[in-house]
Amino acid sequence: MAIKPELLEILVCPLCKTPVKTVHEGAGLKCETCRRVYPIKDDIPVMLIDEAKIEEP
Repeated sequence: MAIKPELLEILVCPLCKTPVKTVHEGAGLKCETCRRVYPIKDDIPVMLIDEAKIEEP
């Protein structure tokens, strides 16, 4: 099950408040500003800064 579009519309990066988009075939949510990727576990986005990984450009 993918993240519902209504939820994706309101999710933002907790650090810089930029909207996030799905990446890695729906396995994560990426902030384009700070390059953090928040994992999605059991169809639930884990929007904790400590859980995010920073992707290199």
